[in-house]
Amino acid sequence: MRRIAYLPLLAFAAIVLVGCPKANEDYDAGRKAETLQDYDTALVHYERALRADPANAEYKLREMHTRYEDGQFHLEQGQKALQKGDLQLALTEFQKAQALDPSNAATDQQVKHAIELLTAKTAAAVPRAVDPNAASDADLLSGPPSLKPISLEPINLKMTNDARVVFETIAKLAGLNVIFDPDFTSRRVTADLPNVTLEQALDDISLESKAFWKPLSGSVIFVAPDTPQKRKDVEDEVVRTFYLSNTLTPQDLTEVVTGLRSLLDLRRVQQVNAQNAIVIRDTPDKLALAAKIIRDIDKAKPEVLIHVQVLTASVDRLRDLGILPGQSVSVTFSPRTALQPNGGSTSSGGSSTPVNATQITLDNLRNLSGADYSATLPGATANAILTDNKTRIIQDPEVRVSDGEKATLKIGDRVPVATGSFQAGVGVGVGTGAGVVNPLVNTQFQYIDVGVNIDVTPRVHPDGDVSMKLSIEVSQITGTSNIGGINQPVISQRKIEHDIRLKDGEVSVLGGLIERTDTKNINGIPGLAQLPLFRYLFSDNSNEVKEDEVLIVLTPHILRFPSIDAGNLETIAAGTDSNPHVYRQGVEGQGPASSGVQAPSPFANSQATPAGAPAAAPQLHFEPAIASLKPGDTTTLGLAVTNVNDLYSIPLLIHYNPAVIQVEEVRNGGFLSGTGTQEIAIVQRIDAQRGDVVVSATRQPNTPGVNGSGTLLGIVIRGVAPGTSALQILQVNARDSQQRTVPMVSQQATIQVQ
Repeated sequence: MRRIAYLPLLAFAAIVLVGCPKANEDYDAGRKAETLQDYDTALVHYERALRADPANAEYKLREMHTRYEDGQFHLEQGQKALQKGDLQLALTEFQKAQALDPSNAATDQQVKHAIELLTAKTAAAVPRAVDPNAASDADLLSGPPSLKPISLEPINLKMTNDARVVFETIAKLAGLNVIFDPDFTSRRVTADLPNVTLEQALDDISLESKAFWKPLSGSVIFVAPDTPQKRKDVEDEVVRTFYLSNTLTPQDLTEVVTGLRSLLDLRRVQQVNAQNAIVIRDTPDKLALAAKIIRDIDKAKPEVLIHVQVLTASVDRLRDLGILPGQSVSVTFSPRTALQPNGGSTSSGGSSTPVNATQITLDNLRNLSGADYSATLPGATANAILTDNKTRIIQDPEVRVSDGEKATLKIGDRVPVATGSFQAGVGVGVGTGAGVVNPLVNTQFQYIDVGVNIDVTPRVHPDGDVSMKLSIEVSQITGTSNIGGINQPVISQRKIEHDIRLKDGEVSVLGGLIERTDTKNINGIPGLAQLPLFRYLFSDNSNEVKEDEVLIVLTPHILRFPSIDAGNLETIAAGTDSNPHVYRQGVEGQGPASSGVQAPSPFANSQATPAGAPAAAPQLHFEPAIASLKPGDTTTLGLAVTNVNDLYSIPLLIHYNPAVIQVEEVRNGGFLSGTGTQEIAIVQRIDAQRGDVVVSATRQPNTPGVNGSGTLLGIVIRGVAPGTSALQILQVNARDSQQRTVPMVSQQATIQVQ
């Protein structure tokens, strides 16, 4: 019997358990984990809740939002690891963020960047990229014929003679033949060519004799006078199709074509909007320059996710207490019908005639009594009202927009507003045959967007900042007003228009407005309404408080960074104004470099010395190795090299402690200039926040390298705060004139700030 008595209790417990599904528990656990910013755990619980109740929209929205937050969290952790130099941990965090939120292009960029850094740190060389636009037909040549000289030895020639003789001498030294255009006019030239390549020798003599040369085959050179018409008739041209992947509209493609025409003076260029492509026919040098320009500007536009939070709070409190007595008394005169006038009038039968109440004389007033009057006394109203209305609206929209594009977000209602115009119309009067003119009203309506209206145009900067041109409007209907017989809505408006610049993830409060209205009303008998103890008995006291508060919070998140690398910032020699052409580096006999192949990163190789390197390998060291200075003072350290042969270029990555010192400038040390008469190209980028200096020093094109020992660079250092900082060379990729790697061993310097 006892077991049977427990059955209802067990059934009740089962019903309770069914009423509390597992999804609610997972959802609550997810909210707690999200509050603690444990997004990984929160995402697991939200996914379980969503699997238990797939139709729950709240679970789905929360799961999507947490997935995004979790991806951003791992992206930030990866960036922190990257700053510390832990490339493997950074790559792991970036890959987690990529798996969580595949729509975030910034994670893809960071994954590629981390892989490139790891590859550059471990690999000895980076394979050259394959040009996707290269011709695929095996029977067609990809370019004009290239020279294949028998001898690749440098040319040493010093002579003064006829230009024909000099050209023929240079060709014989390389095992080539030379033919001349019939219009070529020979003149006497002086050739002083010490240890130069074949192309350099031909270019120097062509410039002196006002001619140009081109290969007809691997062993034949053609020389012609350098005139625009002759170049047009003789120079070979190639055709190439460039497919752009990041232009959105035909107008974008037109801007690229217009820029190429203006910069390179292209005559044969065709824009193909259907394929988002550009077809160019011109000389190989112009196509190489065009490829460089297209590669630099055909970049995916950065994208920004703008998180807008609009918080609107409205509080309305009303308190109405008291007893309101009547404030008016009405007296009614109702005389009796038997009133006799003074002296009384008698009818023919001897009876008196009653007097009309409206015809009572003054003499009759003495016959009036209390029965002839009635008075209506006022009543009293007791009020005891207390109302407390609270309204809170939280709107949390997110807008994803490309760089430079305008995004519009409207959340709310479209409210009709009447606009009336009166027009004269002809009508017929009712009951008459005459025509009359009656005003006919033609009412028109327009719709106004009420709610949250956002217009934003972002611009992403290379340093990670976001500039935004904003227009945010928050409006709502607060009442109605009768205008012309039509109830028109009264719309309250709060609008902000301005330009701001924020960092990625920086929170900005765009505007806050607090409005408070206090209304007090006392209605009662004068005098008694002011008495402290009797005012609630003889008056009605009303107190109303209205509070409205609006807060707008804006947070930008960069989803795709500007993809500008070091190669896009490099300059390239482009020839003269009348003859645009490029200068190529490499061993004689190689054909023109493919214009679509990107150069490897200057830090593609590790700084570590390869195994088996000779003991007398060139060394990099600072002079002096130990320096001391005071905060605010500056000093210059020299970066010297010893025992180097044929040094042509040297890219470096130098690191220091930015809290102790700062690198102000990198100057030419003079060693790469050779005799001191040649200018060298120095490209430098100083990251003062991370303490990194990227610098590249290169000799002029088509010049040999330098040998020996000397000072490469001068590094200007300023003291910031007391402490000790090491000046370290993290990466170096020195190359000779043949673009071969020159292994080096580096040392560090110590700077003390006292």
